[in-house]
Amino acid sequence: MTTNIPGVLLAGGLARRMGGGDKPMRRIGGRTILERVIARLKPQCDGLILNANGDPVRFASFGLPVIADTVENFPGPLAGILAGLDWAAAKKPEVEFILSAAADCPFLPRDLVARLHRARTEQNAQLAVAASDGQSHPVIGLWSVALRDELRHALVVEDIRKIDRWTARYRLATVTWPTEPLDPFFNANTVEDIAEAERLAALDGG
Repeated sequence: MTTNIPGVLLAGGLARRMGGGDKPMRRIGGRTILERVIARLKPQCDGLILNANGDPVRFASFGLPVIADTVENFPGPLAGILAGLDWAAAKKPEVEFILSAAADCPFLPRDLVARLHRARTEQNAQLAVAASDGQSHPVIGLWSVALRDELRHALVVEDIRKIDRWTARYRLATVTWPTEPLDPFFNANTVEDIAEAERLAALDGG
């Protein structure tokens, strides 16, 4: 474990482009995407929680706490991040930062938390996000628990939904990962993506 940073896995989105259901429950190489995400992040984080709305029983086999959004009718990753910040404030008051990650990214870097934490510290930033191939992945990052009330205000009062609009207000460290042999932030959105993920899993050692 690198730090005392817990991780929140964002599983709120439904796989509409795959015919519905939970994207993280799709299988790649005999394992669910969520199993792969957990395997990548568990050694890096001080515990994991799953942000998902609806009946939490469907995730019971993973043995993680399941938390729903703490603000209603605000779909999207910012609501899930806020739920993770609220959980940390209530359950782990000593924690200053949490990691957020998309639960449909099966090849997350094994040095994700370490590099984000180092960049945020070195740049004296309030937040840190991942990037690859010239593109930021703001759903994958470190978030300050101290900013949770400001995030709640942005969501509920200002109706801000886009992560980039909110993070633009703060000192932000961006950390870029290489995309060879594969992009570690590849996410499975379509049936075609699942087929591509099977190929990438072989490159990634299964």
